[in-house]
Amino acid sequence: MVNKLEIVDAIRSSSNPAAFRELNWTGSFGQYLDIVLENPGVLRTAHQRLYEMILSFGHEEATVHKERITRYKFFSDVLGEGHDAIFGLEKPLATLVDNFKAAAFGYGTERRVLLLHGPVGSSKSTIVRLLKRGLEHYSRSREGALYSYGWRLPDQEEVLPCPMNEEPLMLLPLETRERILNRLNTEWKAGYRLRVEGEPCPVCRYHINQLLHRYDGDLNRILEHVVIRRVVLSERDRVGIGTFQPKDEKNQDSTELTGDINYRKLAEYGSESDPRAFNFDGEFNVANRGLIEFIEVLKLDVAFLYDLLGASQEHNIKPKKFAQTYIDEVIIGHTNEPEYRKLMSNELMEAFRDRTVKIDVPYNLRLSNEIRIYQKDFNEKKVTKHIAPHTLEVAAMWAILTRLAVSKKGDLSLIDKLKLYNGKSLERYSEENVKELREENPREGLEGISPRYIQDKVSNALVRRYSSSCVNPFMVLHELEEGLDHHSLITNEDLRKRYRELLAVAKEEYAEIVKNEVQRAIAADEEQIQRLCSNYIDNVKAYTQKERVRNRYTGQEESPDERLMRSIEEKIDVRESAKDDFRREIMNYIGALAVEGRNFDYRMNPRLQRALEKKLFEDQKDSIKLTSLVSSVVDRETQEKIDVIKARLIKNFGYNEESATDALNFVASIFARGDVKSKS
Repeated sequence: MVNKLEIVDAIRSSSNPAAFRELNWTGSFGQYLDIVLENPGVLRTAHQRLYEMILSFGHEEATVHKERITRYKFFSDVLGEGHDAIFGLEKPLATLVDNFKAAAFGYGTERRVLLLHGPVGSSKSTIVRLLKRGLEHYSRSREGALYSYGWRLPDQEEVLPCPMNEEPLMLLPLETRERILNRLNTEWKAGYRLRVEGEPCPVCRYHINQLLHRYDGDLNRILEHVVIRRVVLSERDRVGIGTFQPKDEKNQDSTELTGDINYRKLAEYGSESDPRAFNFDGEFNVANRGLIEFIEVLKLDVAFLYDLLGASQEHNIKPKKFAQTYIDEVIIGHTNEPEYRKLMSNELMEAFRDRTVKIDVPYNLRLSNEIRIYQKDFNEKKVTKHIAPHTLEVAAMWAILTRLAVSKKGDLSLIDKLKLYNGKSLERYSEENVKELREENPREGLEGISPRYIQDKVSNALVRRYSSSCVNPFMVLHELEEGLDHHSLITNEDLRKRYRELLAVAKEEYAEIVKNEVQRAIAADEEQIQRLCSNYIDNVKAYTQKERVRNRYTGQEESPDERLMRSIEEKIDVRESAKDDFRREIMNYIGALAVEGRNFDYRMNPRLQRALEKKLFEDQKDSIKLTSLVSSVVDRETQEKIDVIKARLIKNFGYNEESATDALNFVASIFARGDVKSKS
């Protein structure tokens, strides 16, 4: 039981007054200049800060389908929130970061709207959400620190903060700024130049003008009224991160982006053109120094898009009754396929298209990564019900099959294409062919079933009152098929029929997978496999060295047992014409191990291990009588053997008692059907 003292200790340990003081630091303008000289990075623009934030988590070079790309660790849930990791989109993410880098260096993309384009559920929102959380986290670190200022006016007790959290050096004249920046950039080693552009916001300009008249233009006296403060970006507190989501077109109001008049203060200040009577709290104002996200950006009213054009190209917004106001922020939006097609067909939107950088965010096409998407939500920490092995794999397999296009190469089935994209080499194809296949169908990944649909149906299977205490692949496949009739995005009956056919393909593939595991469980007797391996190696050695082999039972010298060797090699599709190469490869490997003083173990060669397991299964399956499982009566000897197999499935493959029984029954039914076919 948790007692009160433990709770108090937990509260005490979670408080950190020193960190609070650091994040809420305030000081004079002179003290801020000392900070700038010590750490010029505090002057970085929003694009520079975002780019450095991503780099701060590290990156590595990776090879995906024979193509070298940079994999940024930031997108792998490095913040530890547990639900925002992105799998299988290395190339689109690398393209996105390349655009941030170009913007950091001032090559032009800092004056563009970054548009994430892709089908529903392809991680567009997740990418932006990660960027927001990353900026929040980074702004709390020493490396990502940034500062703004406020005013301690003669007739005011409280400090009045700059409503747009602007960079303090914006208070200096342009010539003075340039001298400071030229000095700092000679020592700045990041590769890009530090920049402080624009003029203060209308409120701060008002205060400057009032103080200029008070002190006869003495800037030093004005700066004595400036209080520098550290800024921590926060979406919840509406500091440096803004989000705009279109509403009903008739109710859209541009003041949501650029602020509006404060009518309560209007009575105090008497004029709509007095900046003190204006709320600079639109999403563009709020997002200054950070990032603004436009959800479904292409659903914006045309008037909003004009604001967006000025904000991106000129880094200026136009609040009502005031002059153009400078902003420094990353503008990123996302949209789906139908909205983007509408944009492309609208000639009036040419200016917007010209100021947009489109980045495709497709569905994942690699099976291993698709499985990881579902494991993130359905794992032992989150799900109390047992999920049978391959349940998520089969669902992921079907999802990817719906996203693949039939190849023009007639000998490549969709399931083979799926395996090829997942890194497996086929008889006539390897990873080198993937690029050619992707170019053959450039829209692969932009159509098909969304991960959200899979997640919904797995959830249904988990909460439905099935008699089983676990969820197996057939339950999930049933949910997937049943849901097709009510899928809101499938309006074409031919497409629905195709998806059902692909469910059958996924079922067939699962049958092969589970049959393979049961075979391996049956043939998992280490001693028997080792004896079979030794016998095979003895014969291969004699064959390759053109020697005879001694029969261990009769003691006589005999020719190598070709029938034995081929019965094993055929299990892994080693053709007659390739048998010599396969045998020499094994002997060369054994010889190399011997030079190093190491002994050969069959587990060192996965292909040979698989062949031995299949051979042993073929030799044993009749004695085990697996097909008797479909019968209600099983003799004691057979039941003992079945219990051993079941225990191996539980120990080696992750089944529980019930799912192992289900797997055995399913495989038994397959063999029973096979017996019927052979008898007929």
